[in-house]
Amino acid sequence: MTDTRTDISAAAQEWIAHDPDPQTAAELAACSDAELEERFAQSLTFGTAGLRGPLRGGPNGMNLAVVLRTTWAVAKVLKDRHLGGSQVVIGRDARHRSDDFALAAAEVLAAEGFQVMLMLAAVPTPVVAFTVRHLNAAAGIQITASHNPASDNGYKVYFDGGMQIIPPTDAEIEAAIEKAPHADEIARAPVEVGGITEIQHYIDRAAHVRRTSRSVRVAFTALHGVGGEYMLDAFVRAGLKDIHVVESQFAPDPDFPTVPFPNPEEPGAVDALLALAAEVDAEIAIALDPDGDRCAVGVPTADGWRMLSGDETGWLLGDYILSQIEPGPVTEATVVASTVVSSRMLASIAAAHGARHVETLTGFKWLSRADADLPGCTLAYAYEEAIGHCVDPAAVRDKDGISAAVLACDLVAALRDHGRTVLDALDDLARVHGVHLTSAVTRPVASAEEAAAIMARLRDTPPDRLGGFEIAVTDLLSERGSRHTDALIFTGGDADTSVRVVVRPSGTEPKLKSYLEVRCAPSDDLAASRLRARALQDDLVDVAQRF
Repeated sequence: MTDTRTDISAAAQEWIAHDPDPQTAAELAACSDAELEERFAQSLTFGTAGLRGPLRGGPNGMNLAVVLRTTWAVAKVLKDRHLGGSQVVIGRDARHRSDDFALAAAEVLAAEGFQVMLMLAAVPTPVVAFTVRHLNAAAGIQITASHNPASDNGYKVYFDGGMQIIPPTDAEIEAAIEKAPHADEIARAPVEVGGITEIQHYIDRAAHVRRTSRSVRVAFTALHGVGGEYMLDAFVRAGLKDIHVVESQFAPDPDFPTVPFPNPEEPGAVDALLALAAEVDAEIAIALDPDGDRCAVGVPTADGWRMLSGDETGWLLGDYILSQIEPGPVTEATVVASTVVSSRMLASIAAAHGARHVETLTGFKWLSRADADLPGCTLAYAYEEAIGHCVDPAAVRDKDGISAAVLACDLVAALRDHGRTVLDALDDLARVHGVHLTSAVTRPVASAEEAAAIMARLRDTPPDRLGGFEIAVTDLLSERGSRHTDALIFTGGDADTSVRVVVRPSGTEPKLKSYLEVRCAPSDDLAASRLRARALQDDLVDVAQRF
């Protein structure tokens, strides 16, 4: 233990001596030995196509030194792939230090000889994904922590065609970070800001995912993120002018003062939005997350407003997109995709339209490549249950809350033209494909080691029954190729009812997640099917809480 502490102390002193930020250097110098040991025990690792962590000094936090060394590593990997001198797009959200980090990343890449486009203003994450693809740039970097707490920031990396990086690229960058010079020894060169033309191209493209031309009344919140002005511009260009905004949450604010967690899925986060929707008699409510890549949808019901689940929105948008595609050879070459933790209904919807469905691992780094191994086929839509939707893959190969919001409003207009509502459309899907009821159970853990221990226990002694059904177990850790991941799938059922539970550790947070789905066979008695599904769901939740 003494040797380990000595090594950490030496590493910490060396880091402090070369920290280019006096603030984090002083912060580290004031840390206790125990705190330094925690901060230097390991570095931030690539999770969702990048780094994400608390704003603090040391290799296990987001700070200037980490950004400089990571960007040097990205440059090295690009050069190793003979892409030196190519174009790289840099963007950032409005979180604390995002401006500093984006500028630092741009200056490092400029010094390494790359053509750098540093966005002139804070932008939603899909703007960077779009611009990388639109310009055929070699890479893109977005400084963002998405919907994490205000104390965090992050560093997201795009390579091929504006898609999030996948293995082995992430491991190559991490290996290069280990070889990076001290942060204060990394060269930086001046850069100019730009990107206004590309931002306008993005907004125009997002606005034109509409299939109809009539307006709808929309209640909207940006949750203190960067999506507000961009969303309003897209709404206007799309012909959606009856927009009502939650003013207290519209301007970007890195402290997110009105919500404990700036995530539309968190309890209470959209209370102000739904109150506004009821007040103005809106037809749809839209919430973006802070970097604008995720979109939550609310609808009116007989009992007041409610938010749709990510799966429900996924079914509706997937069916809507497929209904617009010419049946026959075109549809047969069309791909829609969802993840292993999302509902199974999209597969049934795709089959009914004659399209292909692909199931991927969790995350848009996989969803964006769903058509990669299907020559002659093209991805038309992809979603994940965590309110991420890709409705225009030709333009943005990532989740995009702004274009998804425009299309969701368009769906409401199209349904209204036929005297129907979103709830009617969900009922129609249930009658054809069966009632699907989904939910999730999250168990906080103290560490990755605790999550691994729980997964090991579930592998050794999985539940033998769920909802009264005998259970089959699929361990994705034992699979090869694109399905290999740390997850367990429990399935069971009969001809009328099936249950499914997927358990996995979170890739970005200290949590163990269980994703539950109950399916009842198609029936005209939706009330009875939903009642049975809820009873089974309650049983699954009870079991999952005890994992």
